[in-house]
Amino acid sequence: MVQYINTIKDLEAATYGIHPVGGNQLFKSAGGVMGIIPGHDQTLSIGTGAAGAGLSALYNKIYGQKVWSMLNQEINPLAILPKRPYTQSGWRVMTTRPIGGANAQFGIGGPGGGDGYASAGTKSANLTTGSSAGTDSMAPDLIGGVDENHSLASLGLEAVAPEYTTLFMSPKTVAHMFDYSELAAEMAKLDDGVGDLRAIIREDMGKLHAETQSMMLIMPLDRYDMAATGALGTQYYTSMERNYTSLMKVIASSAEIEEMATQNMIASAAGTGKNAEVVDVYGDTSQRDAATAVGSSAGFMDCEVNLGDGYASTEQRVLTLTILNTLIQNLRTNGGTPKVILTGYDTIQALSDLLQAQERFIDGKEVIPTHNGVRGVKGQEVGFRVATYYDIPLIPCKDMRFTTNTAITTGLSDMLWLDTDHLWFSTLKPTQYFEDGINHGNPFGIGTLGNRGLFRTMGEVGCSFFRGQGKITNIK
Repeated sequence: MVQYINTIKDLEAATYGIHPVGGNQLFKSAGGVMGIIPGHDQTLSIGTGAAGAGLSALYNKIYGQKVWSMLNQEINPLAILPKRPYTQSGWRVMTTRPIGGANAQFGIGGPGGGDGYASAGTKSANLTTGSSAGTDSMAPDLIGGVDENHSLASLGLEAVAPEYTTLFMSPKTVAHMFDYSELAAEMAKLDDGVGDLRAIIREDMGKLHAETQSMMLIMPLDRYDMAATGALGTQYYTSMERNYTSLMKVIASSAEIEEMATQNMIASAAGTGKNAEVVDVYGDTSQRDAATAVGSSAGFMDCEVNLGDGYASTEQRVLTLTILNTLIQNLRTNGGTPKVILTGYDTIQALSDLLQAQERFIDGKEVIPTHNGVRGVKGQEVGFRVATYYDIPLIPCKDMRFTTNTAITTGLSDMLWLDTDHLWFSTLKPTQYFEDGINHGNPFGIGTLGNRGLFRTMGEVGCSFFRGQGKITNIK
């Protein structure tokens, strides 16, 4: 006899093996939806007596093959950095002009002397007259203009030259391995299993591999401290050198490091002073180790860091537009052009609240900023949910932390202002996946009756212009 499915009732009957004539009163008595399937928190039975208890075996929960992640594994810090091939281990940088000093603005000394020079004597004296020694500030009439038929002899036109130094970086290796048994892989194909166990785990491990690399890139500086495992003599050094160099470490200054050491936010192996891993940036150990006061600059590796008056417990400050605008002004004075702002969702919301009073409802438009294909939060140009600030995209990062005195437990996430023309991820070997084991005919390679997979990436963060990078920290 041919049966046709014309109604939902026919479909239920055909699916669950119940003849249309007989009805489905058995399932209805169990309180099921549409008279068929009971809720997950109900027992499938005819009544409350023991006679119907055995019918619970007729219903089986079906989980399906899809695995849904309950975790946010975004990779924004890693994604927004431009990728370049690792073709060289170091680079040369000019640190001081031939004349005019090493600061962003051209240094000019006092007036020139009657002999055509700021003063008679040596080249160094001529260059530094009118300013403190070592700044190479020439008198204003001696920065390049010369007389007709100017002498090249002694006390004439003197040769000048810029100063250079070298930096280098070593690629880091990031690897994550997983394994699973042959039996687990086969059992996953039966009953209500996930099916291809290898594909499920490989996908989730790939997300983890990317997420951990992003976490490395925003590792807080205080994580370079020692692990507090006991008394001072038994503390152990927390070695971070195997990880990628954190953007929080690259975008720092000698004044910030000095203040963090003063407030015991970082420490050396002896428990005092500065952690050697923090002050060592691209092979240079002197620039970040200088005892520099907050608000002053010590060298060419100082980024534009706005931390306020210091990291004391009473010096955390409220985020204001003045703080933001001052940083932008300083970055552009230094020659930088910030391309993206990386911060946390909390700071973006605080910035939206700051701008809400300035919102105008004339010619408003919604924007969703992107940088290197990474989408930011949807918002209007100012007000409520802000998407850009002075046309600089705001990219949220779930793992961005706040930096402040250790006695303070709350604060807004730090803000990193990145000039990605001079900040990049140098890739020696892109992410690759390797697998071996019994499914590949080689259980001896891994030594078990199973399979093993491995994700591996090799590279490092590079920066060729520090003063174009900025950071706002110690805010609430």
